[in-house]
Amino acid sequence: MKIVAVETWHTRIPFDMGAKPVSFGGVGWQFMNTLWVRVVTDQGLEGWGEGFGHACCPATRAVIDTQLAPMLIGQDARDISGIRQRLTQTHHLFGRNGPHIYGLSAIDIALWDIAGKAAGLPIWRLLGGTPAADMQAYASLLRYGSPDLVAAACERALGRGYRDVKLHEIDTPGVQAARRAMGPDAKLMVDVNCPWTVAQAIQMAREFHSSDLEWLEEPVWPPEDMDGLARVRREGGIRISAGENSGGLWEFRKMFEAGALDNAQPSVTKIGGISAMVEIAALAKAFAVRLVPHNAYFGPGSLASLHVNSALAPAVPYERLFVDLEAHPYHELVLATDGRVKMPDGAGLGRDPDMEVLRRYALNEPTVTRGQ
Repeated sequence: MKIVAVETWHTRIPFDMGAKPVSFGGVGWQFMNTLWVRVVTDQGLEGWGEGFGHACCPATRAVIDTQLAPMLIGQDARDISGIRQRLTQTHHLFGRNGPHIYGLSAIDIALWDIAGKAAGLPIWRLLGGTPAADMQAYASLLRYGSPDLVAAACERALGRGYRDVKLHEIDTPGVQAARRAMGPDAKLMVDVNCPWTVAQAIQMAREFHSSDLEWLEEPVWPPEDMDGLARVRREGGIRISAGENSGGLWEFRKMFEAGALDNAQPSVTKIGGISAMVEIAALAKAFAVRLVPHNAYFGPGSLASLHVNSALAPAVPYERLFVDLEAHPYHELVLATDGRVKMPDGAGLGRDPDMEVLRRYALNEPTVTRGQ
């Protein structure tokens, strides 16, 4: 089953989060940017993948178009592990994190999509998952920057059937407003996106005690300070989650050995795709660290995350960004009903995108790499 073409698409879809978006993480959150990758085979099967992402889409796309896609042409799409090894080792001098790994993530997801279609099975079944009609999700709010807006967003989330909420606020008033709005029973998580020194993180963790957090996510800058993160875990009194910025298995091993994590949060579009998630899940189990897949996407990465979550961490709720897109190539498949998301039961990822919607929101023409 030879690969004969690779396409990249960049879509930008407006969304509503109930207030004016607050910029954080280097992203002006006014549109949902998604990088789509299609891998086409000579047997008519094709797979879709997604590489990180958001404001980084153009950089990841350039790496795929100029370096990764040309190497894929002519290779056997069934050789997922071999392709992964060859592309990873060939391009290692360009960095073990960033656009090259993001691009490899997209390719890996697309190859798993093809594998599922070839077998006539959903990816969660290939991973050994048990049948499930749907999964509980938690609402992952973007940053509002105002306690009143945070409280209103939490109330909307609860009104839509979500039981748990994650914030991206970085101050105590915002977190306390969320807890008041949600009541004592709902689980509340806070992702602060690496803003503080170790000492500051310990102080803020202690300030958050009264809000009864399920976990505090990525409190330390830089995220590679694993010993510092371990100290926050020991002294802050709150469970610690991290991993969406980690470049692969070996960085997670260092975090586990440092005792830095209660929850490991690899992100399928950043870590190396589904293959990397399987490795990290096994390592997390060996170190008795809970796997909590990170998901901030609405493209193929969102479906890949759902398959991985269902198969490898079935007891953990699925992260779903709490925004309403103007339209989506997957239609209702990315929606949550009463705080639950439907499990795809089609082969591979479960559905190909609606090309009409994809074309409508594409920033430019797709880039196509073919054999000579």
